[in-house]
Amino acid sequence: MFERSPDHRAELLLPAGSLSKLKTAILYGADAVYAGTPDLSLRNQSAFTLEELLEGVRFAHERGRRIYLTLNLFTHNRDVEKLPEFVATVRRVAPDGVIVSDPGVFDYLAEHAPELDLHVSTQANACSWLTVASWARRGAKLCVLAREVSFAELAEIREKCPDVKLEAFVHGAMCMTYSGRCLLSNYLAERGANQGNCAQSCRWSYRVLARTKDGAEVEITPDNKDQFDFYLEEEFRPGELMKIEEDDRGSYILNAKDLCLMPKLDDYLKLGVDSLKIEGRNKSEYYAAITARAYRLAIDAWYADPDGWSAEPYLREIFTLQNRGYSLGFHDGRLGRLAHNYERTDTVGGWLYAGAVERWEGRDMIFGLRNALKAGDVLEFLPPGQAEPIRLRLYEFENAATGEVTDKAAPGQGRAIRIAAAAFHAEDPETLQAILPPLSIARTEAVLSAERQDLLHGNLMSLDMERGLRAGTEARPTLKGRAHTGKTPAQGLDSCCGLGCNGCHMFWHDDKYAAARDALAAKKIGEKLEK
Repeated sequence: MFERSPDHRAELLLPAGSLSKLKTAILYGADAVYAGTPDLSLRNQSAFTLEELLEGVRFAHERGRRIYLTLNLFTHNRDVEKLPEFVATVRRVAPDGVIVSDPGVFDYLAEHAPELDLHVSTQANACSWLTVASWARRGAKLCVLAREVSFAELAEIREKCPDVKLEAFVHGAMCMTYSGRCLLSNYLAERGANQGNCAQSCRWSYRVLARTKDGAEVEITPDNKDQFDFYLEEEFRPGELMKIEEDDRGSYILNAKDLCLMPKLDDYLKLGVDSLKIEGRNKSEYYAAITARAYRLAIDAWYADPDGWSAEPYLREIFTLQNRGYSLGFHDGRLGRLAHNYERTDTVGGWLYAGAVERWEGRDMIFGLRNALKAGDVLEFLPPGQAEPIRLRLYEFENAATGEVTDKAAPGQGRAIRIAAAAFHAEDPETLQAILPPLSIARTEAVLSAERQDLLHGNLMSLDMERGLRAGTEARPTLKGRAHTGKTPAQGLDSCCGLGCNGCHMFWHDDKYAAARDALAAKKIGEKLEK
């Protein structure tokens, strides 16, 4: 197995959808960030101006961190004439690397900006060592592997491509298409996913309608919704009903759980993966802080004591975020039913983003609000670089602008409260400002109903089942006892033909077919196994 040098350390890479998110990610431990302006990348909703991007580069470099610029659009003819201006802008920004998808853009940059390090985007769908080696020969310094690459495939790529850096996604949203190359958005919204303007149709809410036999539409309302149950039944899965549920926000039938490889992080660190990537450029500063903090602490703990490392304390931190539930994605090669979120459509987490430190005025903290607070609430401040939080219970709130004192505080329109350093009774006022610099975030515990507590518990159990820590199965129910015909789509172990189809995950990843895989390897190209 390929191994990096003993002093090699994996890079923690965070998204930066705005200047404040960039600074927050770096403050909480990111080694590098990736960013882009809307006209340069697949970052159509990026909040960066060119001036802010330049400031972000200065901020990162002054702290010894790196910043990569995304130039990963797929060009149409109309885009080609803009490339000279794009390249001039990129050279002015002077990033530590440029992330590219389009081979034409890659070659153009190599010719017209040879001083720039070129990284291959996940959009380029690099899934094999052959593809990675090809990009390396063309001059790529790093390849971002597709989310569909399993860990076993990654290990082989690492072994056969030792001279190019590899980057792997470890956390964030999963895409229902192939590495984000989607046409669903084009069809439903006329917005090009591969031009940086994905409408995220797989995340939309879909209204459930019903009609009577005579064509009259039945409106499903809060008053009558409990009178009906709606299901999908696929032709070759009779009796396996997929329930369509709609809450007050809609129905979600294409909703994948979020990727979280924290439980497997030690595997990636042992292998010597060069960059560990977190997705979420449209998420909040709170998301940037929590994910950077958790993965930073986990990575550093592994390097300090690999044999004694455990994912559990850092995984608990990740679950404080509002999330759709977590999955290991394609880590093991097979994506089971636990990776989807058809039945539970809501996000849930145990904590809420309370706000962030805006600045210090003498010994007074000016704290910007992001969620409502009431008398008696506990703020849990998360000091950058420290595992233990600092807790503060407040019974009254002083408006930072007006000085008015109330027993409640609401966010909105830049509202902030003033908190005296002396209120932190267990902390030294002299050092508190250094411990909690501007952009430090704080959270409050969420008040969850019994239903939402069950949802959070279910998400925890689901990931434990994927990890093999709880009894359960990932496999979809199979049609036992039914004869396989040429018209029936293969599903589950009992329906897999076992002939070695290129895209059959059961054949290529299940132990049941280990002997069959060995037999297939000895056959000629194109020759399948016999039934």
